[in-house]
Amino acid sequence: MVKNSREIIGIIQGVEGSDGAGVKLRRYIGGPELNILDPFLMLDVFGTDEPDDYIAGFPSHPHRGFETVTYMLAGQMRHKDNAGNEGVIIPGGVQWMTAGRGIIHSEMPEQSEGLMKGFQLWVNLPASQKMCAPGYQEFPPDVMPVEELVDSGNIRVIAGTTNAGTVGPVINEHTEPLYMDIRLKADAELLQDIADSHNAFIYVIEGSITVRASDVDLNTGDLCVLGEGDEVTITALEKGARFLLVAGKVLDEPVAKGGPFVMNTRKEVMQAFDDFQNNKF
Repeated sequence: MVKNSREIIGIIQGVEGSDGAGVKLRRYIGGPELNILDPFLMLDVFGTDEPDDYIAGFPSHPHRGFETVTYMLAGQMRHKDNAGNEGVIIPGGVQWMTAGRGIIHSEMPEQSEGLMKGFQLWVNLPASQKMCAPGYQEFPPDVMPVEELVDSGNIRVIAGTTNAGTVGPVINEHTEPLYMDIRLKADAELLQDIADSHNAFIYVIEGSITVRASDVDLNTGDLCVLGEGDEVTITALEKGARFLLVAGKVLDEPVAKGGPFVMNTRKEVMQAFDDFQNNKF
């Protein structure tokens, strides 16, 4: 069977902004450059060693209709919700939260100085699951499988399966996500299958890479959207690279956004606001 290699169809530099109580970040998905990459609704990258840029955190706020994925590279974030759940996400740890029919939570820095760096990704839920019970999949770094690539780097697998068969701990039957934190040494090449039913992107954490069949270099802070196909080949340039490779199954459903609520119709969004104001979360 002949494979179809994915090419770069767009490069996003992101837009500086803030969220929560003033946390500084750069938004790549969910902004003017790229509104939605179905099923991904938002991608924020935060990274600073200035406490004033993050210390106020994300005080209590509601969500309904989608999932939030927090992946920490440096620093610690404490989360609490109105159902009594509480924990700390540490470097290399991930929290995959399903907001479902409604949850109110806070995400606050568990530190007052030092580097805070990480990602928050919003993943849509299909209409049939938007009112499901809220839940969490939370994994510390010591249970996250890391696949060693012979003489070329490694892959930390959060969700999905590598070509060598390493499986991430996150289970999600709605969008069948692929979420990998990959390090490649200089000139090393990685081939990874991606289902042709999925949209996919790469975010460069550090270094530079190229994608086969695309005549452009991607550098630190670049996000590229990949086109159609069922595999991607990525090569690190002379200084090596670290990057995220993320993919998810296209839902192809109407999307109605209303701040912290993402539903299929405007009426459902207004109902979410009404439910929140009447303490039905």
